[in-house]
Amino acid sequence: MDNELNFETYLFINDEKLIICVIQTTTCKIIYKEQMILSDSLDELKFKSLNDFLEKNIFKVEKILKNFIKNIFIILDSTEFFPIEISIKKDNNGRLIKPKTLLHPLNDLKNLCQSNFQDKKIIHMLIENYRIDNNNYSFLPDDLNCNNFSLDVKFICLPKNLIEELEIILKKYHILINQVLCASYVENFFDEDHLDVFTTASRIISGHNTNEVLLINKTLKNKGFFEKFFDFFN
Repeated sequence: MDNELNFETYLFINDEKLIICVIQTTTCKIIYKEQMILSDSLDELKFKSLNDFLEKNIFKVEKILKNFIKNIFIILDSTEFFPIEISIKKDNNGRLIKPKTLLHPLNDLKNLCQSNFQDKKIIHMLIENYRIDNNNYSFLPDDLNCNNFSLDVKFICLPKNLIEELEIILKKYHILINQVLCASYVENFFDEDHLDVFTTASRIISGHNTNEVLLINKTLKNKGFFEKFFDFFN
């Protein structure tokens, strides 16, 4: 591999198993995959076996890639995910509603969520409904003027201390967490051509769900609907 942009590394974690997977980004081909079946459930998600698993596999992966793994995507299957639903309504005074119109309302919602749940980290930010002049839309319509609109937004959050534990373990291998993904959310996007959690996660990271406000962007391949949010929120 020429550089780290040619591949994405994923770590799947639940109470039953750990899986590390490397995908070649240009082809979505899995070039490395290994798993560990856990004999005992993870003790309160403290990941006792994770360090041993990483020690056995990280150097193998780096040898194959001929490159260091600097960042990793974590797909977590956990009951620790915490959904928060918030709505906001804004006047638009008959103007055209477009993605830029949503920047400040969505940022207000993000700040409200963060201020009220300071022990949680936002993992996914999803626009579940657009209500425009009392009409509901699943996606933002094109070329529509409106007097007012409201957004129903769902935040999927995790306790910050859980993420910090993962960061400490990965730091031993000089690896940073690129992004955490909720496994059940990823599985919602399975289809007949994408039944693998890793390749499906890669699609989501690339902006496949146009109603997700992508808060982190390291390896965007196809810019999604809310591409401008990356700079705005970071």
